[in-house]
Amino acid sequence: MSVVLKVENLRKTFVQGFARRRTEALRGISLSVEQGEIFGFLGPNGAGKTTTIKILMGLIFPSAGSAELFGLPAGDLRAKARIGYLPENPYFYDYLSVTELLDMVGRLHGVPKATRRDRARELIATVGISHAANRPLRSFSKGMLQRAGLAQALMGDPDLVVLDEPMSGLDPLGRKEVRDLIFDLKARGKTVFFCTHILSDAAALCDRVGIIVGGEIRDVGGLGELLSPKVSSVDVVVELEDEALVNDLPGTHRALPHGHMVTVESQPEANAVITAVCGAGGTVLAVTPHRQTLEELFVDQAGRKPDPRHSESP
Repeated sequence: MSVVLKVENLRKTFVQGFARRRTEALRGISLSVEQGEIFGFLGPNGAGKTTTIKILMGLIFPSAGSAELFGLPAGDLRAKARIGYLPENPYFYDYLSVTELLDMVGRLHGVPKATRRDRARELIATVGISHAANRPLRSFSKGMLQRAGLAQALMGDPDLVVLDEPMSGLDPLGRKEVRDLIFDLKARGKTVFFCTHILSDAAALCDRVGIIVGGEIRDVGGLGELLSPKVSSVDVVVELEDEALVNDLPGTHRALPHGHMVTVESQPEANAVITAVCGAGGTVLAVTPHRQTLEELFVDQAGRKPDPRHSESP
């Protein structure tokens, strides 16, 4: 597959105030995203996610390194014509309706008038705000504005969709609808690059993720590559007529409304618990092995100190 997005040794240093204080937002990051991928760009607040996206969108310029979209330099108008972008905090003209907003965006993308009207109606329905299609945007809630922002990002039928915190302000139903929309984009051969703080969404959606901390890329890859397959613990939920027998089982125990949960550190210990319970005439209700989660990987990487070799300004 062709590479849609590529950054190499990307650096960005901001200089602020009379004291010319330098802040390194990006410290030589490199990554690439291929056509048809859903790529999650993860990191804590201030890690450099939005700075990276702004460089990719041509809104700010890097201090060093390169950023390319479709083989063209970031900011090139030919690349921009193939991108749909939802910023973290979108701002729209208060007195426009979402229908008028999409018509304006369609004009900027060169979409013919008849196509604009039909596509706007379709997208407004897709994001679930048909009931407010002609209301001014100033009357929209945060979640509704987020839905309007998603619709405008898709108005030009882009090949690459860049979403900065697309789940922000959405209720669980809205989050599910956005997840379904992202899967639909992938099914149509589109590429999705998005930032999120909701790690469960990233785990459910992404083909690959990149973790950025302190302006440095810590890990890039599929979850199957990044997460340890080792079983860290096993929960076994059991029912015993003689509850005193639970104390004879290995591991830690916790009483549940129906039965007991026994937590052990390995699969062989779980097998021993199951054998003992069955031998005592009890019932095994559930066995749940626990492996490293994306959240645990994220917390581990976020807690690591930055590499001092990357601290020098270009």
